[in-house]
This record gives sequence, C-alpha cells and structure tokens, in this order.
Amino acid sequence: MNIKGWNLFEIIWLTVFSAIMLVLSFFWKTDVLGITVYLTGVMCVVLAAKGNVWNYIFGIYNSIGYAWISYQNKLFGEVMLNLLFYVPTGIIGWFMWKRQIDNGNTVIMRKMSWKGIVGLISLCIAATIGYGIWLTTFKGQNTPYLDAFIVVTSIIATLAMMFRFREQWFLYITINIAQIVMWGIRLSNEGIGAAAMTLMWIAYLVNSVYGLYRWSKGTSDTNLSKEDDKAWIA
Repeated sequence: MNIKGWNLFEIIWLTVFSAIMLVLSFFWKTDVLGITVYLTGVMCVVLAAKGNVWNYIFGIYNSIGYAWISYQNKLFGEVMLNLLFYVPTGIIGWFMWKRQIDNGNTVIMRKMSWKGIVGLISLCIAATIGYGIWLTTFKGQNTPYLDAFIVVTSIIATLAMMFRFREQWFLYITINIAQIVMWGIRLSNEGIGAAAMTLMWIAYLVNSVYGLYRWSKGTSDTNLSKEDDKAWIA
C-alpha cells in the first residue's frame, strides 16, 4: 500500500481519532473487537476520502466486525446491510476501482447531474418507508425507521462510491448524522459497544466533510450528461 501523498490534515485526523479511541477504550472498557472495528473503519474512510483503492480492504473487515456488534444491539437492518451488501460490494468495488486508477492508487473521480441527484433522493425516501415497515415486523428491533433510512441511504451511497461519484459524500454526511443519533440512543441505554460506535461515527462525519472537499476538487466543473449518468459502469 502506497502511503505517500498524505497531507497534514489527514495525518492529524487519523492520529487524533485513533488516539482518542485507544485512550477512551480503557475508561469505556471497550473489547478488542470494538477497538479493531473502530480503527479499521477510520482507516477505511480516510482512504476513501483520498480516493485510494485500499479503503476496500479495511472496509471488509470493518463490515464483518460491525455486523456482529450490531447483532448484539438488535440492529438487524445494520447486520443485513453489512454482511449481505458491504462485504460483497467491498470485493466488487476493489476490482472496479483498480480498473479506473489514474495516479498510484488514486481513482478517477466523477460527478452526477442534478437530474440524477433528484432521482437518488426520491429512491431513498420511497425505499426507506418500505424497508422501515418491514423492519417493524422483527421482534425487538430498535428504531426501525431510522435503521431503515441508514440502510437504504448507505446502499445507495456505496453504489455511488463504487461508480466513483462525488455525490456519495452528501449521502455519507447524512448517514453519519443519523448513525450518531442511533448509536447515541443505544449509548444512553448502555448498549454493547455503543460508546466506541458513537465515536466512530463522529469521526466518519468529520471525514465525510473532508471527503466531499477532496472529491469536489478531483472532479471537473462540468456536470455529466444524461447518458453519462446512466453509464455507471463506465
């Protein structure tokens, strides 16, 4: 993995949030799994913000560990999202990004038209309502509609990331805020691993804002055409 090209903000961000977690883990009595899920998650998102293909390797481990913690907290939507979607798309995304690298391990970045953005938002709303209704049928499910919103938006954001669209970061910012709320609720109820997960999503939120900045610089000033919007595999 090429570690060259890291700027001061990225180094400070990664160091500070990793150090905070390691220190607080002693007070929170966070187990080893929670710590490794946090650290691999932080590494994954900072590499994604840089457009570095190696984010997928850290992301696959993070998804498996996060799914187990979510299962312990009865967040079944999160379990299904990570095991049935994030792990396989992590593998697929690795190969898709490897085909579209322009400099070292940095992927070629794209942006979407306004019509494409409106379509994605409409899909998020409709799918969230439908999935939320289904999640209410699971006995013991916590925050079904919030969980549904996170799952649906995460799927769409991940697909946007796989196809190298800048707009993934608008979705991730929204997702991270919702995750902070959801895990904050679990933390108030003394949920298993909730403290580490809350801090992790706060770190993700900071990174998402930075990711939007990086990817905005990495894309051209001209919106994609209608045909380009549809050609997600290109």
